[in-house]
Amino acid sequence: MDIPFTKMHGLGNDFMVIDNRAGSYELQADTIRRWANRYTGIGFDQLLMVQEASVDGAQFDYRIFNADGGEVEHCGNGARCFARFVYDRGFTQDTTIPVNTSGGLITLRLLDDGDVTVDMGVPEFAPMNIPLQSESEHAQYELLFKNNAPIAAAGGVVQPVDERARAYFGSVSLGNPHAVLWVDDINTAPVAEIGTALQSHSVFPAGVNVGFMQRLSDSEIKLRVFERGVGETQACGTGACAAVAVGVRQGLLQRQVSVTLLGGTLKLLWPENNKTIEMTGPCSTVFEGQTRM
Repeated sequence: MDIPFTKMHGLGNDFMVIDNRAGSYELQADTIRRWANRYTGIGFDQLLMVQEASVDGAQFDYRIFNADGGEVEHCGNGARCFARFVYDRGFTQDTTIPVNTSGGLITLRLLDDGDVTVDMGVPEFAPMNIPLQSESEHAQYELLFKNNAPIAAAGGVVQPVDERARAYFGSVSLGNPHAVLWVDDINTAPVAEIGTALQSHSVFPAGVNVGFMQRLSDSEIKLRVFERGVGETQACGTGACAAVAVGVRQGLLQRQVSVTLLGGTLKLLWPENNKTIEMTGPCSTVFEGQTRM
């Protein structure tokens, strides 16, 4: 079976996008892994799938699969590409598009300048809803970094980045779980080592995306993200939102923040604690193609 697809990216976070509104495709994890391979396949961080809406109030279902074949709840950079994909192909004529994800309804808005704003949802800090095995939000970091203890990892141990990372650790869910570490310099942070260790840490039963945040001012940060099931990516929309949410929660950031990732810059706005975070940024189509199962 020939399957048409579109290759897209948001700040270098790249995607294979498939129209499955007819429900013709049932993809297996090994197929997704094969397509995701950058040497022998198409190559992407995530596969995005457009499906007919399964709930009231949504125009489409938005499904996301990581490069390892596992389905995940949310992807902000992917959501911008999803909005551009369904609009450019005439699946909708609306510039405000509600879509259903496994993490709930989100709203996508296409702007006149070509950027897309995504309603990323209300940050969830309750440990049981992240999920994080911790008695309270304020006790989170002690589970991992109490007394500067090392993090258990395959083949050995990994020390925390530094004392600041121990002091300014936070976890939050934006439809998927995130851990955020404050570091002095993202260029020297051991992203792969600590990212791998935290992903397999027992206190994150569903795994976790790990962000390494460098504060430039109270309205500007740099960020690198090691994503669950993918590894480090050029950009991570939910990771940017998680970093801002943790920074605001700890009183170190304002509610409007510019987040510079490896692939470019996102604009984040969190107007109030009980409001959704709005993320604005670009997206691009790379090429069209077709492949087989």
